[in-house]
Amino acid sequence: MKAKTHPEYREVLFHDTSVDEYFLIRSTLTTDQTKEWKDGKTYPYWPLDVSSASHPFYTGKQKIVDTGGRVDKFKKRYRQGKDS
Repeated sequence: MKAKTHPEYREVLFHDTSVDEYFLIRSTLTTDQTKEWKDGKTYPYWPLDVSSASHPFYTGKQKIVDTGGRVDKFKKRYRQGKDS
């Protein structure tokens, strides 16, 4: 391989903040944040919103996040169309 062509491949600590789960995986991700892991070593750190630990497809648990009453608006609209 040519020198200075490929990004650095190293261990990165990913954190799924929704379920407070950590994953230590090799990656080329670049980050300025670091965090100490269970083994006492400091690794590059990257927080995540969703991972396989929290995604409904992998967990089998469905979460409904209702922002601004969207679910209620949909149910109301659906019922109106059904009654007609």
